[in-house]
Amino acid sequence: MKEYDHLIIWLDYFNSTLSRSEGRRIPLNRAIRSPTLDELCQAASILGYKPQPFQARYPKRSHIQSGYIAVEKKGSKTKLLYELAEALRKVRGKVTT
Repeated sequence: MKEYDHLIIWLDYFNSTLSRSEGRRIPLNRAIRSPTLDELCQAASILGYKPQPFQARYPKRSHIQSGYIAVEKKGSKTKLLYELAEALRKVRGKVTT
């Protein structure tokens, strides 16, 4: 049964190696290369959400393993995606330095 009080956020939304037609929903200048589910969970936690991670295959690329998180719906999905993209860049920066 579909949960209308949660948003589904796929890893592929933030992957800079994908085109828009392959599932990326963030502009290239905000996307990161091959995000992981752990990084996405950390980014959501930074923003104050309690993410529920799931391993799954993105429908447009069913031959490649991916994943998503479910977070409580508090506003628009587009705004959340942009906020998560910024938080992902911060998480990725902490990992590499």
